[in-house]
Amino acid sequence: GQQVLACIEIILREVGNLKRIGEEYSRQDSGTFSIATTHTQARYVLPMPVAQLRKHLPQLRISLHQGSPDQVARMLIDETADLGLATESLAQYDELVTLPCYEWQHVMVVPRDHPLASVERVNLEQLAAEPLVSYHPSFTGRTRIDKAFAARHLTPNVVLEAIDSDVIKTYVRLGMGVGIVAEMAMREEPANSDLVARPLGALLGSNVTRIAFKRGAYLRNYVYTFAELLSERLGRRLIEKAMNGEADDFEL
Repeated sequence: GQQVLACIEIILREVGNLKRIGEEYSRQDSGTFSIATTHTQARYVLPMPVAQLRKHLPQLRISLHQGSPDQVARMLIDETADLGLATESLAQYDELVTLPCYEWQHVMVVPRDHPLASVERVNLEQLAAEPLVSYHPSFTGRTRIDKAFAARHLTPNVVLEAIDSDVIKTYVRLGMGVGIVAEMAMREEPANSDLVARPLGALLGSNVTRIAFKRGAYLRNYVYTFAELLSERLGRRLIEKAMNGEADDFEL
């Protein structure tokens, strides 16, 4: 029974691939490109490459599906999405092929008049003494934050959790606590911003956002184009090798 189900699954996947191949030959530069990702990636990382892809392929429609990292993985497995992008979880799924896309770190965010704003190198003990505002445990590297505190036998006082960096910054501005956000979330802040950011990479380590595809899926040309817009490292040859099981050890 299990063997029959496995065979049926393979047949259905190949039928889906043949359908995509047929669609691509008839509409090389059009169709709908579905991207599954988290809020942080959609808000701070994807706008430029999405705009570049649309400029290159004006007939292409792009659909962004936002969710948790596990939801991103599920959308790929269910073939709701062609490409996934997230920091957490993706590499844990055998049904997915993942490659590192880029590296980033967390930053501390406080109002300009906060006592920690004048501290160039904050330590974990100082952070543990403050009320903290940061990400939900399954989002944007939160597990790395928790592990860093646990390694020093410290318990962070997280008073508010959110999945949205802009929400975290809003509550920091209201004085609810010290924010810990992805560095990408501070890039658009003006030089005279009311918020001050301090890098936390030395304390919390670095995070790697990964790109993912369903194992065995047929990737259209614009998927390869978009991957290279995300990172020059993600060339077609590397992705094809990974999809064939030849590049699982590739790291940044």
